[in-house]
Amino acid sequence: MIPISVCIIGKNEEKHIEKCLEPLTHYPFEIIYVDTGSTDRTKELAAKYTDKIYDFAWIGDFSAARNFSLSKASHNYVLVLDCDEYLTDLDLDGLNEAIEAHPKGVGQILRKSYTGDDVGDTLALERIDRFFHKRNYHYIYLIHEQVADIRTDSTIYDRYDIPVVVDHVGYVGTMDEKRMKAERNNALLFKEIEKDPTEPYFYFQVAQSYNIIDDYENAYIYYKKAFELPLNMDNLWVHVMPINFINSCLQTGRAEEALTLYTPVYNDYAADSSFLCCMGTLYLNQTPPQPLKAMMEFVKILNAPSSPETINDIPAALYGMGYCNELLRNFPAAIDFYRKAAAKGNTPAIEKLSSLGIS
Repeated sequence: MIPISVCIIGKNEEKHIEKCLEPLTHYPFEIIYVDTGSTDRTKELAAKYTDKIYDFAWIGDFSAARNFSLSKASHNYVLVLDCDEYLTDLDLDGLNEAIEAHPKGVGQILRKSYTGDDVGDTLALERIDRFFHKRNYHYIYLIHEQVADIRTDSTIYDRYDIPVVVDHVGYVGTMDEKRMKAERNNALLFKEIEKDPTEPYFYFQVAQSYNIIDDYENAYIYYKKAFELPLNMDNLWVHVMPINFINSCLQTGRAEEALTLYTPVYNDYAADSSFLCCMGTLYLNQTPPQPLKAMMEFVKILNAPSSPETINDIPAALYGMGYCNELLRNFPAAIDFYRKAAAKGNTPAIEKLSSLGIS
């Protein structure tokens, strides 16, 4: 077993800290917790699971806190988690095999994000960089920090999947709380933009903040700013951006513009089922709708090999197929697809069948 340290930073996380730390104690990990100024019982609760608790004076820099936690790790290989991420599955043998196959790479965990504290509807499934050798990598950026080569600060490197799965319950709170968080985050991001106005990542993250609080007009503005700058397709966030950008375009009545923007770069994103789903939706939102073109996108999703990252797109694609057939006046096929989508928990399909009086 390769020795591993789990590094976590937090502040006022008494609601989450035990759910985060307890699962880690079932594995031979060193647990490092760095507190950035809690005024609640976070440190007291953390002490039930680890004696490696350190204080770090908050300086408005998440990377500084992350890198401080790495400096406290006794082992070279580190797994980085947040307090609102709960380990649900880990294969130690598979992890060791992955490390041996990629000694200088960065391992990606599978994160399942939910809309509340209890596991309910999945908001997103994503692979994120969280495992590496601390002599090779560190963190950069004040907020929405990224793993980077410690010599060059490059975020382009060998990535590989590791058999680690976490539940993420961070998208909670009232709209006012989310708005305050977005404002705090954007204050740091605007500092980064001031330092480097040519880095699209910062504009993307500002747009993300606006997207979370349903300010789609500002989200559209900053997604477009990011899109207009040179994009390196090797960066993972570049593949997330079109999905959210398209959503902001749909929410602000810019479906035609989004189609114009993404048709020329379609092949850059076509391997992503969520992008295909968005493209299908774009075709359905044209004036007039284009159900045959939309159907082609949804069929690609349904014919693709199933994976944890695509499983949530299948119900949406089935619903899309139902709507396409409804527009084409093929009602038996539409109802069949709606039923298949509803069987997979798709809410629009369930509501559609209910409105038609079909069980």
